[in-house]
This record gives sequence, C-alpha cells and structure tokens, in this order.
Amino acid sequence: MENIIFLILRRMRLPLVLLVSVYALSVLGLVLIPGLDDQGNPWHMDFFHAFYFVSFMGSTIGFGEIPYAFTDAQRMWVVFTIYIAVVAWLYTIGTMISLIQTPAFQSAVTRNAFIRGTRRIRSAFFLICGYGDTGELLVDTLTDRGLRAVAIDVDQNRINNLELKELPVQVPGLCADALDLSSLLAAGLKHRHCAGVVALTDNDHINLKIAITSKLINPRLRVICRAESHDAAANIASFGTEHIINPFDTFADHLAMALNAPSMYLMNDWLTSASHRPLSEPLFPPRGRWILCGYGRFGKAVAKRLLDEGNTVTVIEADPQATDAPAESICARGTEADTLLEADVKNAVGVVAGTDDDANNLSIVMTAGDLNPTLFVVARQNRSENDEIFRAARLDLVAKNSGIIASRILALITTPLTAEFLRLASQQERQWADELISRIIGVADDRVPQTWMLETRATDTPAVAQALANGDTVLLEHLCRDPHDRKRLLRCVPLLMKRGREHNLLPGLKTALQPFDQILFCGRETAIHRMSRICYDPSVLCYTTTGKRPAAGWVWRRLIRSA
Repeated sequence: MENIIFLILRRMRLPLVLLVSVYALSVLGLVLIPGLDDQGNPWHMDFFHAFYFVSFMGSTIGFGEIPYAFTDAQRMWVVFTIYIAVVAWLYTIGTMISLIQTPAFQSAVTRNAFIRGTRRIRSAFFLICGYGDTGELLVDTLTDRGLRAVAIDVDQNRINNLELKELPVQVPGLCADALDLSSLLAAGLKHRHCAGVVALTDNDHINLKIAITSKLINPRLRVICRAESHDAAANIASFGTEHIINPFDTFADHLAMALNAPSMYLMNDWLTSASHRPLSEPLFPPRGRWILCGYGRFGKAVAKRLLDEGNTVTVIEADPQATDAPAESICARGTEADTLLEADVKNAVGVVAGTDDDANNLSIVMTAGDLNPTLFVVARQNRSENDEIFRAARLDLVAKNSGIIASRILALITTPLTAEFLRLASQQERQWADELISRIIGVADDRVPQTWMLETRATDTPAVAQALANGDTVLLEHLCRDPHDRKRLLRCVPLLMKRGREHNLLPGLKTALQPFDQILFCGRETAIHRMSRICYDPSVLCYTTTGKRPAAGWVWRRLIRSA
C-alpha cells in the first residue's frame, strides 16, 4: 500500500496542483467580482457560495446561477473558468488513466492484493515456489482435498492460468522471483498458518536458495525440495531439509521395484496416486537386455538400476562426450530404424526413450515397436500438454516428472505416515505384499483408494480421546465398524500404527488404542466420512463399542438419570 500511495502522489502531483490552483483562482474571482442582489444592490459572493458554484460548474453539472443572477462581469469570469477547469480535469483524468496503465502501478496493486489475500488465510497452507507442470498438478490435487496453497512463479502467464482456473478454494498467486526474500515474505513465509514450503522450480540452485532461506527465516517450517542432481540433493540435505525428491531416481527406483516385486510397485503406485484415478494393472517388466536412448540424468539413473538388477543395457546417445556415456555407446538419437537395428532391437526385451524431447521419445518407441512388437516400452514425458499423445501411444510405462514429484509430495503433505509405511513395506516379503494387495482390492471400488491418517488426540478425534481419558477401552475395530450397522466393517484397511517410536505394520483390529496413536488407513471415501462420525460423536462411538445407542437429546438424558 505504501508503494501505491507513493506512485499516486509522485505521478499525480502536478495535475493535482494544477486542479487546486484552477479551483482557487476561480473561487477567488467570483468572490472579488461584484454582483447584484434581487433588489439591485451591490453584492459580493462569499467563499462558501463561490466554492459551491465552482464545484458543480467545474464538473460540468450546472445547477444555475446562485444565489442571484450573475452580472455580465461574473458571467465572463465563469466562461473563462469553465474552459480552464475542463482543461485541468482532462489533464488530471488523462494522467490518472496513464498511471493506472503503467506496469509499475499494476504490479504494486497486484502485489498488494496478493498480500491481503495471503493474510486472510486462516487455515494451514503450503507455499508453492514454481507453478509449472508439477506445481499446477500439486495445487489442483491439494485444493481438491480442501487444503490451501499459495503460489509464486517468475512467469506471468502461469500465474494468469492459475487465476483463470476454477479451483474449489482460492489460491493466491504472484509473479515474482522466489529468490527475492521480500516476495517469499509477501507469500506468507512467516505467516503463522504456513505449514511448509515446496520448492519446485526447474533450477536446482534456485531450489537450494529457497530451502536455505526458508530454514533460516522460519526454522519450524517443513521444506520439501526438488533436486535433479545428486550434488544439489546433498547440498540441500546438509542444512536439515526434511524431504528432497529427485524425479529421475524416484522413477528408476519404481522401475526396479516393478522388476523385483510387482505387487510392491502396484501398492506404491496406488497409495501415492491422485484419488479417483482407475486402479492400475500390475507391471511385469522383463529381465534381459534393454536399449536406453538418452544418457542424461534420467538415463543414468535408469541405467544404474537396470544394471543393479542384473540386466544389460545398450546405450544410444547423441552426444556421448557431453553426457559421459559408456565407451561402447552408439552415437545417434535413436529415432532412426538403422540405429535401433544396430543396437539389436529385435533381440532386446525392453526400450527406454529417455531424452529431453517428447517428439523424439515418441518417435523412438514407435519405431522400436514396429521393429519388435514384444518390447516392454518405457518413455519419458517432459511436458504435460502432451498427455493425450502419450496416452494414445499405449506405452507400458510413462516417466512423467510432474506426476512423480506431485504424487510423492502429496503423500508427504496429506498423510506423512505413507512414506514411512512404504519404507517399512519395502523390507517385507513378496507374499506379504501380495496379500496386502488382495486386501486393498477387496475394499477398493475400481478406483485408487483414499489414504487418511488419524491421531487419537482431542483436536483430531475428540470422542476417542475423551473415552480414553475416562479409562474406557477402545479397540481399532471400533473405529472400523459401520456407524449404521456395527456388524459390518467399513471398507478400509489399517496400514500402519505409530506409537511413539514404535511402528506396527497392518495392526490387528483387536489392538487397543492409546492417546496420541497415529494410524494410517486406506479405503473408500465413504469410510472416511463414517469413521469421522465415530471419532467426533461420543454416541456413535458408544454404539460401535458397546452396541447400545445412548440417548442423544437433553430431555431423554434427564429422564434416564431420574429413572
């Protein structure tokens, strides 16, 4: 607001001085020039009547001559003041319009509106630095779940797209450089409801600076950072950043998981995907010799994991020296049939198109598919606007950076126990994962299951917390029973219980709850709402616990007590 007032005063100083001078001169002339009253006696207009007349005359409203008819001298002066007032007003209005159209003024107004919008937020929100493909997908998913977000991006077109989107809740957006501390502060870096900062720009150095700034200015915040190089990830981790996501390593880990344990890969995919998406089918990548086109950061990560799993890899790279590709690499783009034949594509089991160009990647997989229809085809997607094209290509697996990062961040934000559960689950046997997949399929409805977390404390589960404080026994199964018919279980699976530092994978329904237990569930959306009733309403909890429905109304409770 101070910047706006300063701009107005600086640009409007001369027009306002001119306008005030014209009005002062006009008023002074009407006071000094003598007139005649209704009796023909000489009369001088006072300052009040002169100012009143000039006010409506200068704005061309025109109420007539007051309080008496003017003399010729007065009318000559009025004619003069009319023209100079019109010129002064035109100059003032023109300057004001010019001021409004200046980029500096528009930027100041926009920034001020953004600051006011951020200050009005009264619930937890996340500061998203970088509203590209990943940021847009993350904001869409967060708002779908009723969470708040604030976005910053250096590209005004992206912020314009944010303002045009019809989101369930308002998301303030600002075109600014996230390296500028004042912009981060304006976006709520020190806001008491800011729950965390997510650095999602495509520049590791910028993400590093955002993470450092956030930790120094507001150490209590959770910081989630994107890093596409191992050096940057190590640097970011050195000062306590909670979560660092490398999309290339994450995808390579998922591919290795699909090779080793398809059920574990499927479970990971379901629990970290956006809700309402159809359940994906299990993947069975073959083992053997793979062809990898593109040996950049993505290609290096995939090649390492394929080799670690006992496969062999033939690399095709257009610039082997720049990417430090293996000596036996084929120097080509991989889009030509001759190059793929040189790589012996007909005897390969899979192909990975991992360049940074979507058109080249699609060309590679289509050409390779024509030469060997049995190939397991993996392609890297760099831009979200090509979603429809990649879906039409019917690939076995698509590596989409924005989807990988957004899914991982969403799991960390909405259900922090999900990452812990997946870490512990990865240490289990294949049979354990197969059985869990069967249980999840049993409660799902052909859609990705919802995940949610409960903590047995007064703010999250007041009915449960009160029962435990009274010394009552509450079992896990009491939360998983249908509040309409306790003989039926809700369509959900308890995945993990955290009690202090102890973790209990797939806790049994007979597990007794204690204060401050954290429980991770997955299942249908209806189960979330019904479980919430149990956790918030003591009478519903009493029914699922004892089978009795206590009197709900005040009158009935008094009658029962007096009986």
